[in-house]
Amino acid sequence: MAASASISRAENKGPLNVLWLIPGVALLAVVGYGGKFLEKFLNTYAKTHHLIFPNLEYVLWAIIIGLIISNLFSVPEIFQPGIATYEFWLKVGIVLLGSRFVLADMLKLGKISLILVVLEISLSLLLMHFLGRVFKLRPKLTSLLAMGSSICGVSAIIAAKGAIDADDEDSTFAISAILALGALALFTFPLIGHSLHLSDNVFGLWAGLGVDNTAEATATGALYSDAAGKVAVLAKTARNAMIGFVVLAYAIYWAKQGKAGVVENKAAFLWNKFPKFVLGFLLISLLVSLHLFTKDQVSALGNLSRWAFLLTFAGVGLRTNIKAMSKQGLRPFIVGALGEVLIAALTFGLVIGANRIWGL
Repeated sequence: MAASASISRAENKGPLNVLWLIPGVALLAVVGYGGKFLEKFLNTYAKTHHLIFPNLEYVLWAIIIGLIISNLFSVPEIFQPGIATYEFWLKVGIVLLGSRFVLADMLKLGKISLILVVLEISLSLLLMHFLGRVFKLRPKLTSLLAMGSSICGVSAIIAAKGAIDADDEDSTFAISAILALGALALFTFPLIGHSLHLSDNVFGLWAGLGVDNTAEATATGALYSDAAGKVAVLAKTARNAMIGFVVLAYAIYWAKQGKAGVVENKAAFLWNKFPKFVLGFLLISLLVSLHLFTKDQVSALGNLSRWAFLLTFAGVGLRTNIKAMSKQGLRPFIVGALGEVLIAALTFGLVIGANRIWGL
C-alpha cells in the first residue's frame, strides 16, 4: 500500500515522473543482476571445486535477495515508486514472450488452457465462498478472496474493489493473504513438481492455473524450467483474460443487493477491466507465426523478455514483507491458505486429467 501512495505522489510531479522512478528501477536491476551473478558464480565455483551443488536458477536468487532486503532492512521511500513498476516489467515480458510461441502451438495449448481456466475459476469461486461462510468472513472480503484466488491475485482484488464498493480494510486483508500465499507457492510448487517428475508442459499448466498472482505464476514456472515458464505464462494469460467477466458478474450481484454502484455500460466495463497486455502477447505471436521477424529479431525479443522478467522477479522479493503481512489477522489467511491448498490439489487433478486426454 505504501508503494501505491508513492506512485500517487509521483504522478503529481508531472514531468519528473520518470526521474522519480529511477532509484527503484535501478534497485530492481541490481537485485535481478545479482541473482544472475550468484547463479553463474556458484555453479562455476561448484564445478571448479568438484562440489555437489543444486543448480538454482537466477529467478530464485533474485527473489531471495529481494526478500532479504525487504524483510531485514527498511527500504527508503524514494525506492518505492520504482519498485512498484515490477508489474509493468511483467507485462512487457509477457508481451515479448509472445515471440517464443508459434500460433499453432499457442492455439493447441491455449484451447486446453481456456477449458481448464473455466473449470478452475468456477470451482475455485464456489470453494472460497464455502470457506468464507464456514469461517464467517465478511461477505465482501469473501468476494475479494474468491476473485483473487480464482483469477489473478492482487490485480483481480484491485479491479474488484471499486466495482463492488469494498472497504479498504477488506481489500488490504485480501491482498495480504494472497501475497503471502503466492510467496509460499514459489517454493512449494517446484519441489512437488520435481518430486513427481512432472513434464514441463504439465507443470507449466499447473503453475499457470494454481498460482494466483501473474508475477508469482511466471516465476514459479521459470523456477522449474524455461519451457515450463513459457507454458505457465500462456495458461496464466488465458486466466487473466477472464477478469472482466468475473468482476462484472460480482459488480452486478452487489448492485442488485443495493451495496454497489450500478454498471451502466457493460461493454465499456469489460473493456476497461480487460488486461490489454494479453492483446500484445497475441499480436507478437501472430507476427512471429507469419515470419515477419527474422530469426535474430525473434531471438532478441526473447532475450528482452528475460531481462524484463529479471526486474519482475526482483520486485516479487522486494515487495514481499512477511512481518507486515502477519499483522493483517489470521482468519483471512486461514481461509486463503485452505483455499489455496485445495485449489492447488484441484488444478493438479485437472491438469493430470487433461494430460491423459490430450497428451500434453
